[in-house]
Amino acid sequence: MKQVARQARAEGRPTGFVPTMGALHAGHLLLVRAALAECHPVIASIFVNPTQFGPSEDFQKYPRTLEADSRKLADAGVDYLFAPDPAEIYPPGFSTWVNVEGLSERLEGRARRGHFRGVTTVVLKLLEIVQPAKAFFGRKDAQQARIIRKMARDLHLDSEIVVCPIVREPDGLAMSSRNAYLSPEERRAATILFRVLDGARASIARGERDALRLTAAMRETLRTEPLAEPEYVELVDAETLEPVTRLRGECLALLAVRIGGVRLIDNLLIEQREGEFQTTL
Repeated sequence: MKQVARQARAEGRPTGFVPTMGALHAGHLLLVRAALAECHPVIASIFVNPTQFGPSEDFQKYPRTLEADSRKLADAGVDYLFAPDPAEIYPPGFSTWVNVEGLSERLEGRARRGHFRGVTTVVLKLLEIVQPAKAFFGRKDAQQARIIRKMARDLHLDSEIVVCPIVREPDGLAMSSRNAYLSPEERRAATILFRVLDGARASIARGERDALRLTAAMRETLRTEPLAEPEYVELVDAETLEPVTRLRGECLALLAVRIGGVRLIDNLLIEQREGEFQTTL
């Protein structure tokens, strides 16, 4: 992989990189299309990263569909697939970690201790191996995207971090590899995440600016779904991830909800432009 990356750089070709954990869906393929529109060659990786899973999380049962994923990537026009063995990424005696302090301890980091240390470490390693001009990530994992952008800026990485829109099912559920775990009943219940965020979007369109009232209404909507067990419902500053009491600048409404045994996340982007607020699901 390093030889391929060096050759592309030597020839002045801007490499696009799409890092994934596999079990590919339309959201991943949107990232591929974005990379293909701007870069050549395009490299995708598939690596189920053990260091971002906690001891009680789903590392062992996380879906692994390498053969089918390889076909999807080839059909989409990806030039190279990098699918390393864990022992290549974490050789014996590995003891070097990357941690973005502050941002990594909030929200997902509060619920999943050590999660972002594993994410930032593996992403930095992959970026160093592939050396892309641009790396493409989805906005569904909004906190992760923010942390990776800060890591890239803090460490003066050459790679530009590009964050692409969320891809949703027709009923609004954000696409995720974990959706495959949902039973039919749970799949129907999971649309509550979209309904909660869509309700917040409608309230903002009507003029609501009080973050506390917005989050209270979001929690109230969640209570209408018996299978939904919220872990957090927060409205935060998009840059600092600090809670806000009133909408200003750029904010995120963030959800983490368990439906049955499946943990799902989603978010609403809220942007203030010339005094008006625009929302993006």
